[in-house]
Amino acid sequence: MSASLNRVYLVGNLTRDPELRRLPTTGTAVSMLRLAISDSFLRRSDNQRVESVVYLDVEVWDRQAETCSQYLRKGSSVLVEGRIRLKVRGERVQFLSVPQRREGDGGGGFAPRQQQPAQPYAAPQAQPAPAPYEDALGKPGADADEEIPF
Repeated sequence: MSASLNRVYLVGNLTRDPELRRLPTTGTAVSMLRLAISDSFLRRSDNQRVESVVYLDVEVWDRQAETCSQYLRKGSSVLVEGRIRLKVRGERVQFLSVPQRREGDGGGGFAPRQQQPAQPYAAPQAQPAPAPYEDALGKPGADADEEIPF
């Protein structure tokens, strides 16, 4: 038997507000986060810095889902610890940006978003695979991975 480990740590920014839903049968909270993760590398051929962004969907469950929905907003920086399935399932989310304060309350504390009624959870639909790239003559084009330095 070989050992394996399925653990990821992701740091990025939310591209939209969390979507809180509840499972119709149990009422369990599920929050969907859309995370943008920026990366860059130096291309050796011309010493140019190449920027890329990866977008991931993260599922957060139970109390953590409710907390994310209450305090996170589009643009919030988060650290997600979790496992990779066909999507990332966040087990622990740390807020990296400073929560917004309530206007006019004069005191400390966080300004949670107003809770909206949770919608029933509906699994995201699978996207069809993109068609392979072809040039103007209908011939397969150059592979987009040719510029990746590894």
